[in-house]
Amino acid sequence: MALQHITVIGAGTMGNGIAHVFAQSGFSVVLVDVNPAQLEKALQTITRNFDRQIGKGTVSQEQKQKALANLTTDTDLAKAVSKADLVVEAATENAELKLKIFKQIDEAAPAQAILATNTSSISITKIAAVTQRPGKVIGMHFMNPVPVMKLVEIINGYATEATVTDAIVQLSTTLGKIPCVVNDYPGFIANKILMPMINEAIYSLYEGIAGVDSIDTIMKLGMAHPMGPLQLADFIGLDVCLSILNVLHQGFGNPKYAPCPLLVNMVTAGKLGVKSGEGFYVYSGGSKELVVSNHFKK
Repeated sequence: MALQHITVIGAGTMGNGIAHVFAQSGFSVVLVDVNPAQLEKALQTITRNFDRQIGKGTVSQEQKQKALANLTTDTDLAKAVSKADLVVEAATENAELKLKIFKQIDEAAPAQAILATNTSSISITKIAAVTQRPGKVIGMHFMNPVPVMKLVEIINGYATEATVTDAIVQLSTTLGKIPCVVNDYPGFIANKILMPMINEAIYSLYEGIAGVDSIDTIMKLGMAHPMGPLQLADFIGLDVCLSILNVLHQGFGNPKYAPCPLLVNMVTAGKLGVKSGEGFYVYSGGSKELVVSNHFKK
């Protein structure tokens, strides 16, 4: 399959990162969002990230200019997907929203186009079922930050065609990523393993077994994790963690996936981590120093 024209739906953190790597790899990319201000912010972020790459010597100024020339933006979804070979949806992790978007994409995209979702937990089979092309629907779960992280978790829905999987594996390799193919069950592999660990770390804090700094330091120094589970939860977004745990809990019906009450309370209180300025740690003024939230200081 010749996949050259790429449309990315959603100009948030994941969407702009996905658009960045496709444009950098020479693909023609349209980045779509209903909010023009979000598109402008995404372009600024992409430009800034290219400048960071230039500073590290991983790309040149010429490569940056070529990549930005490959990238356009649009607020009209139907128009943006009308000539796409591949559509990658990277909207908010909300099942109802994604199903609505996929119905719209399916109606407007060429019949041969592959429809991919960047979901980290929502069933590919469920998403595919609202389209007229379930065999051409697949998961492409990129990791954040997309320009840096090598993994792409490729998720086959129940009806995904083998030729589609092969095309997405080859495409991911072209992007300089390492594809890993998994099957469609709640949480796939990445979050089926990661989220219970994060949840257990939150339970350990909730039960008073150890403090924030101790929990994260033990996992970093003892288990060679580059980031402790509580800091990682802040980075992902505590609301996203809660949403994924709920998907796991409901999907498997196993109480081991039930989210910790502390996590539920923090999300209810709006303490979502980096995005809100406070979670298990406090984030302010661009400082990279980890400062534990006053709520968890003894």
